Amino acid sequence: MLDIKVIREKVKEIERAMLNRNLDIDFNRLLNWDTERKTLVGEIEQLRLKRNKESEKIGKLKREGKEPVPELLTEINEIRSIIQEREKQLLTVERQIEDFLLRIPNILDESVPVGKDAEDNKIIRFVGEPEKFSFKPRHHWEIGEKLGILDFAAASKISGPHFAVLKNEGCVLERSLISFFLDTHKKKGYKEIMTPYLVNQASMKGTGQLPNFEEDLFKCANDDLYLIPTAEVPVTNVYRDEILEESALPQKYVSYSACFRRESGSYGKDTKGLIRNHQFDKVELVKFVRPEISDEELESLVLDAGNVLELLGLPYRVVLLSTGDTGFSSAKTYDLEVWLAGDGMYREISSCSNFKDFQARRMNIKVKYSQNKKREFLHTLNGSGVAVGRTFAAILENYQQEDGSVVIPAALRRYTGFDVIKP
Repeated sequence: MLDIKVIREKVKEIERAMLNRNLDIDFNRLLNWDTERKTLVGEIEQLRLKRNKESEKIGKLKREGKEPVPELLTEINEIRSIIQEREKQLLTVERQIEDFLLRIPNILDESVPVGKDAEDNKIIRFVGEPEKFSFKPRHHWEIGEKLGILDFAAASKISGPHFAVLKNEGCVLERSLISFFLDTHKKKGYKEIMTPYLVNQASMKGTGQLPNFEEDLFKCANDDLYLIPTAEVPVTNVYRDEILEESALPQKYVSYSACFRRESGSYGKDTKGLIRNHQFDKVELVKFVRPEISDEELESLVLDAGNVLELLGLPYRVVLLSTGDTGFSSAKTYDLEVWLAGDGMYREISSCSNFKDFQARRMNIKVKYSQNKKREFLHTLNGSGVAVGRTFAAILENYQQEDGSVVIPAALRRYTGFDVIKP
């Protein structure tokens, strides 16, 4: 959430920042509501002062044994009614202001390249070289079905499209990847945490999924609970409405969870395989840091996410997203895109973002500095560390053999207990 004080002071700047996101937002409505709010607050304060003075007169008369003048009682009742009406108006205006602010995306960092969409993203670096096959590489869903470790027909029968059933060595590979990711990140200083898969509306608002992206969420019909789209939501909300000591930062967490997304904005894309499913596994990295170090913490987050891909021998590239492709809550995002030999292209496997104080303001998470006791909103960051299903797909496609078998990356073999999956 943006600070309304900053919007007041720099409205033209912020409007230009939104245009870089391809959003033409009229902030005049917000500023008019803000003016109305100030007027109402002033009127209510004056009316309360007047009511208190009149009440004092009544109290004085009663102490003197005199009956209050009827006109005085009538006036106080009228003032009380006006106050109640003004308070209702104030509540309505405050709700309008809050709803407006909740729907405004974050201001992007100055280093983010200006662009309309993903075509304007900037490739930062390539890591690793794609394998050159002596045969035509197959897609992961073809490989997985022939190996008997993926069953999309059964998943479709059970649940519908965009689901997968894992079988046999596929189940072991999925679990092995989760354990490998968790163990690797814990060696880097991340603390493991497990959180609920169901969260309330306040949690979804805190990280920016609500109110704008409700159509992408799975909501329980009879209560205020949502299935999480990523562990970012519950983990970041762990510190909602709390103040952390400067000495306690940074806080770094790693969390495995199942994730649930409707992918409603991606109809018709990636209809086969594990790339875009409604339910998938992911290991998430979340950081709470002092504002002055969040830029460098983002760079280290990208390195940590990339490290697991390097250990698995999976080629990838790092891409800095343009203004037109950066997510709602993010101030700056790097995508890690893994090479998929069957597709012959790089596909996103991790997004690492610095939200600066955007989420912390929504969740009221602050840091208290020891020297001057100053309190301010801290910065939050998160990144996939990484998407398990997409790594599963990348291993099948990059480690496939001509006979249809798949070699298990060396770093993973102590988790799987086998070094190859054979037809």
